[in-house]
Amino acid sequence: MSSLISQFITKKNETVIKAQMPAYLVHFLHAVTLPIVGILVFLLIWSAAANNINTSLGKFPGPVAVSEQIVNLYNEHNESRKKEIAFYERQDKRNAARIAKDPTYNPKTRAFTGKETFVDQIGTSLITVLSGFVLAAIIAIPLGIAIGLSKALNTAINPVIQIFKPVSPLAWLPLVTMVVSALYVSPDPMVAKSFLVSMITVTLCCIWPMVINTSVGVASLDSDWINVSRVLRLPALKHIQKIVIPASIPAIFTGMRMSLGIAWMVLIAAEMLAQNPGLGKFVWDEFQNGSSDSLSRIMTAVIVIGLIGFMLDRTMMQLQRMLSWDKTSEVR
Repeated sequence: MSSLISQFITKKNETVIKAQMPAYLVHFLHAVTLPIVGILVFLLIWSAAANNINTSLGKFPGPVAVSEQIVNLYNEHNESRKKEIAFYERQDKRNAARIAKDPTYNPKTRAFTGKETFVDQIGTSLITVLSGFVLAAIIAIPLGIAIGLSKALNTAINPVIQIFKPVSPLAWLPLVTMVVSALYVSPDPMVAKSFLVSMITVTLCCIWPMVINTSVGVASLDSDWINVSRVLRLPALKHIQKIVIPASIPAIFTGMRMSLGIAWMVLIAAEMLAQNPGLGKFVWDEFQNGSSDSLSRIMTAVIVIGLIGFMLDRTMMQLQRMLSWDKTSEVR
């Protein structure tokens, strides 16, 4: 009985405190304080677990080791940029001297061939995943709208979607590699084959969630809206522009968020398997290196991969809030 009374008094005091607090302060506590507490608890658990795990390369890296590697990797990037600038400055001086001696000389500019840094690998992976995602959206969203509007088209294409949807995108990687190598033959290619292979692999994994969610959203349109379009005798394209797309935006963005999250995971795995430039290759190279810093560098890459995935998802969520007509719907 005493415990029940104490619980009642505690809840009552919490209610009184919340009632006395301004609404913005309560919102701040929920939005900022609780995530910070969760992160601190995670860091404590991670640090305690890392101290008790020994590997062939030493102790498992904890938060302190990862923070040190972040600084080291950033410094390595800055040193690499300084070397690149010095390389081009020396090249420009040599070319200027040659032209001064021989005005007919045609100067040649050679690209800097230094090893890609961790920051460079981040940029490469981001460009690849966004390129594949945009290409998938260009294909999947119109196809999903067409399938949602036509039951006959849905019946025809649905078996194909259901067959290829469960196939792991990594199973496509050898086929994509062979096809790109066979068809993309050029002595001076505009983009690297490795980029095309990774981008197409990302595209293949992005298409299906977007097609399915878009088609479901279009097929679930409110009948009243369809009747309004018929009364106004809107042309087909205008009907899609004014009725179908605005009403289907929540479903479309749900598919896009799912696709982008899957694409980011698949890209890292594809870069590891195919040894294509990017964060995946960085992780694999450090694993093969086997130095005393390899584990902490790999863990740093894991944290960065997770943070980038989180930021990509939050960006898509904000775009959905901006473009959706229903501002009251909660987006998580």
